[in-house]
Amino acid sequence: MNIKKSVITPNFLLSWVQNTDCCDWNGVRCDSKTNRVNELNIFGGETSGQISPSVGDLIYLESLVFSRFSNISGPIPQSITKLKRLKMLDLGDMALSGPVPSFLNQLTALTYLDLSYNQLSGSIPPNLSELKHIGSIHLHRNKLTGSIPESFGKFTGTIPDLYLYGNKLTGPIPKSLGAMDFGQIDLSRNKLVGDAYMLFNPNHGRTTHIDLSRNQLEFDFSKVKFPKNLNWLDISNNKIFGGIPEEIKSLEHLHMLKVGYNRLCGKIPTGGIMKRFKSTSFYHNKCLE
Repeated sequence: MNIKKSVITPNFLLSWVQNTDCCDWNGVRCDSKTNRVNELNIFGGETSGQISPSVGDLIYLESLVFSRFSNISGPIPQSITKLKRLKMLDLGDMALSGPVPSFLNQLTALTYLDLSYNQLSGSIPPNLSELKHIGSIHLHRNKLTGSIPESFGKFTGTIPDLYLYGNKLTGPIPKSLGAMDFGQIDLSRNKLVGDAYMLFNPNHGRTTHIDLSRNQLEFDFSKVKFPKNLNWLDISNNKIFGGIPEEIKSLEHLHMLKVGYNRLCGKIPTGGIMKRFKSTSFYHNKCLE
């Protein structure tokens, strides 16, 4: 009931009535044996307010989805650190402000973290790499600044999909990230500079999606060796030079390729999969032919 009081009550919480079984309330699920609340999934509505610290008192929660409320503001409450069983935390698409909290590393069971499309600012806490079971980190479309943590090349358990696009991140990509076989990595629409060669590794079998577009990256693309299962590659709108490696035409899973608005030169490989791509994939380079 405290959670309900923390927002201007929208229609979807009308079933939340005092002295009725909360396991029957909209968005609430309970364990069939213990009747403890283990899922709170509420999203999508016209309401305002904040996330009540009382959410931390639901200590049996495994899934907390509180998202798509454009006027829910304020910080992420520290009380969620009491949710030691929490596997899914989705607080995306709201108006949350303040930093990405460093205390999130205390949610040791977490497998999915989504804080995207908020107003979060400051730097990314390096200790998120301590989450040994994390499979997906979504911090995109915020106002995050600073550099990508060096520690993001040192995940010791599961290697997560990493979505950091649409922020204000600066500096070079840490070389340590080259040791990680990210399934999907999207660093686009930031202000990153320098080399990204380390993200390309033919021994990385999980990597399917690399998006580095709309940064200020500058490296020799001709030296790149591609992950064999790559199906999405966007390096457009950077300062990347060199040529397009012939090996690219043997990437049988590649269905998205954008290398435009760079400083590439030389012949565009032909044959193989290259027939899938229109000339727009290569527009505005120095001397591609």
